[in-house]
Amino acid sequence: MTKALRDKIVESLTSIIPIAIIIILLSLTVAPLDTGVFVLFLIGVFLLIVGMGCFTLGADMSMLVIGEKIGSAMTKSRKVWLIALLSFVIGIIVTVAEPDLQILAGQVPSVAEKTPLGNWLLILTVAVGVGVFLTIAMLRIVFGIRLSILLIVFYVGAFIASIFVSPSFWAVSFDSGGVTTGPMTVPFIISLGVGVASLRAGKGGQDDSFGLVALSSVGPIIAVLVLGIVFKIEDPEYLLDVSASSGLVQNQNTYGVLILYLRGFWDYFKEVGIAISPILAFFLFFQIFTRSFHKRQVLRILMGFVYTFVGLVLFLTGANVGFKQVGTQIGMELAKLWGGWLLIPVGMILGYFIVAAEPAVHVLNKQVERMSAGAISAKTMKRGLCIGVCISLGLAMVRILTHISIMWILVPGYAIALILTFFTPPLYTGIAFDSGGVASGAMVSSFVLPLAIGACYTINGGTAAIMTEAFGCVAFVALTPLISIQILGILYKYKTKKIKRHFLTVEEKILTYEVD
Repeated sequence: MTKALRDKIVESLTSIIPIAIIIILLSLTVAPLDTGVFVLFLIGVFLLIVGMGCFTLGADMSMLVIGEKIGSAMTKSRKVWLIALLSFVIGIIVTVAEPDLQILAGQVPSVAEKTPLGNWLLILTVAVGVGVFLTIAMLRIVFGIRLSILLIVFYVGAFIASIFVSPSFWAVSFDSGGVTTGPMTVPFIISLGVGVASLRAGKGGQDDSFGLVALSSVGPIIAVLVLGIVFKIEDPEYLLDVSASSGLVQNQNTYGVLILYLRGFWDYFKEVGIAISPILAFFLFFQIFTRSFHKRQVLRILMGFVYTFVGLVLFLTGANVGFKQVGTQIGMELAKLWGGWLLIPVGMILGYFIVAAEPAVHVLNKQVERMSAGAISAKTMKRGLCIGVCISLGLAMVRILTHISIMWILVPGYAIALILTFFTPPLYTGIAFDSGGVASGAMVSSFVLPLAIGACYTINGGTAAIMTEAFGCVAFVALTPLISIQILGILYKYKTKKIKRHFLTVEEKILTYEVD
């Protein structure tokens, strides 16, 4: 094992162990797990640790390097039409490749029933939304348009569009913006922004390094809302029998658990292979036409693809086979205690720690630390995200218990986030809105969403309210970091102003002393 891989695995170990300890404590106290589910969970923990380590190393070696080089090459061409075309194509390629999107599409069967292309129409709609808005995001950097203006315009547009869609479709629409920016999409899109902004001199270039993920997240929301208007999808249903799903592994022996994981490995081997293939093909075409990388660099990038592939297969298998069942069963058990109110503190504690287990979060935090020259540390970013996701999952559980509409939280939440853009330094605005998309990744969709579904199933006595109350937790996870990171930016701005005033005062005293 190389030192780099060992360091990455140790890093992922520190991220995932707190979640594992919390789940084990819950299983030993208030939410006992069946033997088969617990064995699945333990194997899943191991796979998540190794998988995240391999993925983050692979992303450093391949995705980030390719994205930055393509971004800078696109900008050097100075051809606006080429930048727009490549941005649109890249947006579609990386989004169709996103495993989290496949999972979401499978959870909305009525969309498949009411549209000619089945689940693929939802996937392609989201992909086109990302392609269009990634193009807008790239052109924003080229023309120097302020990010906050576009965010205000598009989010207001999204809420206006939601008026013409059934309330049952709201949660799915806003969730789609969160799951789109997952482990495959984020490293590539973030590095594209860094590559494009690196050719712009001065402070503006640094500020424009972030914001691509932000606009790429709002694109799917608007696209899916338009899909709901065009096809008049009024009542998307959740057809999974949760109790049967939870009981699937109740009495499994070691052989049964092994079979479940082998099936999972094969399924995600195919999914991740399909996900990585377009990006690999795009890199090879780029290299053939531009010769941007030396032979040794190409070999290193290809090795990075191997690490990324292996890491994602292990991570997604562990998350979806091991953690999904655990999430559902813990949600069902917690909902039976004290009227379900225990869900709120448990959800908040899980939210604080679970964001650190998202692979894409590590990528964003390191890029932020690098682009800010250490002024915004990865540790500070992690703390801000943890606090934001902690609050978001508390709100998600409150909504399940009180049955309030998702818009009662989303509208004031986004209003606060957009108002803060007028007071926050531009760099922090881009980082904050990027963080929202990054925080809502694989762990949220494979553990938190099943936990909410299990709780909602028990509280409501069936699947009737799952689409309106359990779905939406991904949207909340994408919302709260927009506020917490911007508040962090305002505090940073105030702190730096205070330091500058102090130095100016000292300098004035020195000058006065010299004159005297």
